[in-house]
Amino acid sequence: MATPLALTLGEPAGIGPDVAIAAWRRRHELDLPPFYLLGDRDCIQARAKLLGIDLPIADATPESTAAAFADAFPVVSTGHNVTAQPGRPDASSAPAAITSIRQAVADVEAGRASAVVTNPIAKSVLYRAGFLHPGHTEFLAELAARNGKTPMPVMLLWSPTLAVVPVTIHVSLRDAIEQLTSHLITATARVVVADMKTRFGIRRPRLAVSGLNPHAGEDGTMGDEEQTIIAQAITVLRNEGIDVTGPLPADTMFHPAARAKYDCAICMYHDQALIPIKTIAFDDGVNVTLGLPFIRTSPDHGTAFGIAGTGTANPSSLIAALKLAARMAAAQPS
Repeated sequence: MATPLALTLGEPAGIGPDVAIAAWRRRHELDLPPFYLLGDRDCIQARAKLLGIDLPIADATPESTAAAFADAFPVVSTGHNVTAQPGRPDASSAPAAITSIRQAVADVEAGRASAVVTNPIAKSVLYRAGFLHPGHTEFLAELAARNGKTPMPVMLLWSPTLAVVPVTIHVSLRDAIEQLTSHLITATARVVVADMKTRFGIRRPRLAVSGLNPHAGEDGTMGDEEQTIIAQAITVLRNEGIDVTGPLPADTMFHPAARAKYDCAICMYHDQALIPIKTIAFDDGVNVTLGLPFIRTSPDHGTAFGIAGTGTANPSSLIAALKLAARMAAAQPS
């Protein structure tokens, strides 16, 4: 039987349980790959009841998931009881979320699962509990560290119509400009190319690199970062045999004809990458962490406390994350 996907609980007071249940209920209609949720059975049962759903639950193991998946929602216990109510995180939230992530990574590394799919977390809740990482991505990189070496994680936002990578991520625009270097651009692009080959099955990935300034600097009249930083990185990448174009004006990179010319857009800062993909693919965008020794995908939305438990959460992004994780696992060389 197929190795299942490990789905984390995320913030239990958020919409993670809602969309997980909704995705499982559409498993036959959408031909979803087998997955199990790492969490608390009672929490999931209570959420299903609140949603008015008679949900059959299997007390599962990763090994029993494939057989159980057709008839019952597989839940693998993490040993943490959840007392948080929809929209109201409490002291049980952080340990439940963190343990679920740790266990998912351990399952993938042990070969019990083929990929990690993470439901959204509430970073403010984790910070109050002493969580020391900026977010999911950095925590996963630490869990993947071996022999004192931590891999370089790269955030990819993927949809069937557009894939984007921001070189600088969750920092102010002022700090993003200060952090931008030729080395950071080339290191990011190398990770993208490697994973697109091995996990997306693209033999020769085509990259489009944006400029930083309006109109890519207009030959230096609106800033010289294109000439002093970005163009140097592109030269290095081309000398390594990578198919890359740029620096391109960001305002003309994302219309359909432009998108047809590349497999991934490398952007200089967070909003430059995320605004176009969230405009084009708001409901079915997937957050992917590249550069890790295991596959990790996630829905591209937050915990949505305001609608947790109401039955209105859209599972489309989680469904896309599950499908993409299975696709990436199948594309990996055996």
